[in-house]
Amino acid sequence: MGRYFIRRLWQTIPTLAGVILLVFILFNLFGGDPAAILAGKIVSPERIATIREQLGLNEPLWVQLWIFVKQVMTFDFGDSWSTGESVADIISQKAPVSLTIMVQVWLLDAIVSISLAVAVAYRRGSLTDRAVMGICTAAMSISLLLYVVIGQYVLGYTLDLFPVLGWSDSLWTNLTTYAPLPVFLLLLVSIAPSLRLYRTFIVEETTHDYVRTARAKGASENRVMFVHVLRNALIPIMTNMAMQLPGLFVGSFVIESVFSIPGLGKEIVAAVLRSDFPVIKAITIYLAILTMLVNLLVDLLYSWLDPRVQLK
Repeated sequence: MGRYFIRRLWQTIPTLAGVILLVFILFNLFGGDPAAILAGKIVSPERIATIREQLGLNEPLWVQLWIFVKQVMTFDFGDSWSTGESVADIISQKAPVSLTIMVQVWLLDAIVSISLAVAVAYRRGSLTDRAVMGICTAAMSISLLLYVVIGQYVLGYTLDLFPVLGWSDSLWTNLTTYAPLPVFLLLLVSIAPSLRLYRTFIVEETTHDYVRTARAKGASENRVMFVHVLRNALIPIMTNMAMQLPGLFVGSFVIESVFSIPGLGKEIVAAVLRSDFPVIKAITIYLAILTMLVNLLVDLLYSWLDPRVQLK
């Protein structure tokens, strides 16, 4: 296990190097001239030249790339071009806000989707199974924006159950007052595709020989489904959960903007609008690192879920 963990960590280095190179190329070749962007509408060649010198844009590309690599290695991306605030401070302040929403959605989506998937797989082919799959198909056809508009109007304005805007400095107040409505709306979008996919994984496991053997030995249906089938189906389920993380943060862009939640999603939307490249690059790199670490954790969990899986 230890040797596998170390080897996987080494394998993340070329992946991260590829991400760094791709981000550098995109921002330097297709992102426009940062000096012209920072200079504003009224510009002069002297002002643009001064800004380029301050940002190090007069240096050769390989020097600029090395500066970017050092920023990634030290987690110091400098200051925001728009506010002058340290990028590290921005992320340290905004990340906990986004995680307050995203972690809840990620965990609740897994719990609800897996539970319902086991239930409908147990009754596969029945009217209940077909009805749930039909509801999921319909739910997947509806945009998140429509859920947000209807949710704010019905649950916020009409029934006055939740505030439709705002955030506070109290974690408990956020969890009990401001977060429930955004979390609920994101779950409406995420549960349907997860449920359909997890049901497929579980139904496929029920067709294997070990399930028929367990039933022939007299094991109860609950033991067959939860001990044998679900444990084997958790391997692809965990893989899908790891792949969901970047998508959750993409969803947070919309939710945080609409509900005025001061998280990373709202921050990166504002950074894109004002061409604040240091903030955008930092969040992009951090999300890439988070995705790689979660994938590593999932790979380590494989051997615990299924002893037949050997980490070599």
